[in-house]
Amino acid sequence: MGRTKIDILISGGGIAGLTAAAAFGTAGFSVVCVDPTAPVTERNTDGSDLRSTALLQPARDFLETAGIWAKLNPHASPLQTMRIVDAGGEVAEPRLTRDFDASDISDRPFGWNLPNWLLRREMLARLDELPNVTFRPGVGTKTLLTRQSEALVSLSDNTQISARLVIGADGRNSPVRRAHGIGARTTRYGQKALAFAVNHPIPHEGVSTEVHRTGGPFTLVPLPDYNGMPSSAVVWMERGARAKELYEMPEDAFNDAMSERSCHLYGPLTLASRRTIWPIISQISDRFYAERTALIAEAAHVVPPIGAQGLNMSIGDMAALLELSLKDPSKLGEPEMLAQYERKRMTEVKARVTGVDALNRASMMSARPLRDARAAGVATLYSLAPVRKTLMQLGLGARG
Repeated sequence: MGRTKIDILISGGGIAGLTAAAAFGTAGFSVVCVDPTAPVTERNTDGSDLRSTALLQPARDFLETAGIWAKLNPHASPLQTMRIVDAGGEVAEPRLTRDFDASDISDRPFGWNLPNWLLRREMLARLDELPNVTFRPGVGTKTLLTRQSEALVSLSDNTQISARLVIGADGRNSPVRRAHGIGARTTRYGQKALAFAVNHPIPHEGVSTEVHRTGGPFTLVPLPDYNGMPSSAVVWMERGARAKELYEMPEDAFNDAMSERSCHLYGPLTLASRRTIWPIISQISDRFYAERTALIAEAAHVVPPIGAQGLNMSIGDMAALLELSLKDPSKLGEPEMLAQYERKRMTEVKARVTGVDALNRASMMSARPLRDARAAGVATLYSLAPVRKTLMQLGLGARG
């Protein structure tokens, strides 16, 4: 059986891998994207990813060049305001609320929220339009052998591929990273995140709300109306034992618990999907490249789901890699190009992983004096307009 020669093999067909396939395919490269698990593209199907992703302005612009944004736009919920609520007093009620409004820094919203299962559906539709891109669900990377001129990849269906560049987009336990013997530093918080959708009687009006008390933030992110009622995606971070207890709680009791944790800001919350549960870690790969290989997204870095940094950092990886690939396509996958990619990304990624780690630790505080200090810190940062604007711009991906 002969080898198929292509420009790029992408190992991993999650949201990051599909985005990369669309972006590099739109730019004219020949791409094969593989994933051992077929994507689930319907909300109420077993295995669907009920998390949502807030795509910040730079990510939206990148998706536009990849031909994806036009498909996503009709389904996107604009995020005009980010609201921070501190409820760290004796009882679960807001004692400090601060709004960060996108109009302070831009004529566009901070970002646009979309359910992850829908992102997959629309990205697959884009790949179907690209004759130079092949997506192969149910097929994984079995072996990877690199040499100076090419990467030789054997897939799980015994087909063989020769690629000029392999992109590892295969998650926090990346087989591609492990095949190259690249280590990663991992921080565990003893936390898990519950992700689900809710209905509520009070409209969200495009406001993303992060409620801090203990255990981690409780975040409501706008979704389009569902079953005729306002709806939001929720990520509820808690210490592991409490998260498991909430995950297994009867639905009526769970509705009561999450309504209290949300401080009833949008009225009583009602579960509008099944619950899913995810472990929370920070992780950064020791290197972002090896011979003929680049690591992106969770293969390179993982952060807790705070401040919409995860996928937006991943799109930053793709943007840097694509820019270098187009600068001189004849050098695709060569050592200097890949070293430049790491130089472009490593410093910024380290800074963001460190920043999100600090925010998560602050949100977990249970001792009252520390919770009081957290509230005072939010108030101080908000009261200084130049600091507030700088923080918002950094949140959108400006370089610090």
